[in-house]
Amino acid sequence: MSDAISVLIVDDEPVARSRLRELLADLAPEFPHRIVGEAANAPEALSQIEAVHPQIVLLDVQMPGMTGIELARHISARAAASETPRAMPLVIFVTAFEEFAVEAFEVRAIDYLLKPVRAQRLLEALKRAMLRLPTDQVQAIDQLAKATNTRRRHLSVHERGRVILVPLEQVIYLKAELKYITVRTREREYLIEESLTSLEEEFIDRFVRIHRNALVARPSIAGFERVTPTGEDDSGDPYWQVVLRDIDERLPVSRRQWSTVKNLVT
Repeated sequence: MSDAISVLIVDDEPVARSRLRELLADLAPEFPHRIVGEAANAPEALSQIEAVHPQIVLLDVQMPGMTGIELARHISARAAASETPRAMPLVIFVTAFEEFAVEAFEVRAIDYLLKPVRAQRLLEALKRAMLRLPTDQVQAIDQLAKATNTRRRHLSVHERGRVILVPLEQVIYLKAELKYITVRTREREYLIEESLTSLEEEFIDRFVRIHRNALVARPSIAGFERVTPTGEDDSGDPYWQVVLRDIDERLPVSRRQWSTVKNLVT
């Protein structure tokens, strides 16, 4: 079975996961595969994807905390941010809600199946996915990253073997440091491996760039203050820095970005 295609099942309902297992078992003669795991929610799914690298994900849409559509965006972001591009799993949505079909295909889903799923219909979707392995996987990373209609509502942080979902509305700023991005909330800092430029493009209406290495949430900007260097730095030119809500930390504004951000607070 080493050459069998690996499948991850993601659904918050145990009965639905069991049903998919049964269908896959029935289809094994025509579609050799191995089920590498199950997940009941998005954090579990992200951990499993990171650990076992499934080739296909059978994904529910409506799940608590994070939808399957948003999870597909996270899969894309993590794959695109990798220094060595990893094969991104191909997604087949399996759901009881037909109204999300357009959004599903905007994130380049292979297929969109409605429950209760018929065996023949699932087989068709799986064979369609099989035809795209492995050559289309790397291309799909870029395609999915460009899908903009369904943006994430959380940032996923991998920390000590678990996945933490940080709500976007809690993020005060994003700062690039070496190969990581520091995600700052009122309570603490997190580290993620994503591209600052990609985050800026995805969340352009929420964050503004104040420096080549920093994005600040617009609602978190309380004002600006002008700083005159003193002591050893008194030979430098005065500069502006952002005054942030909820935390005492200040962030410098580059000269290039000052003309863009100075009118954000009236």
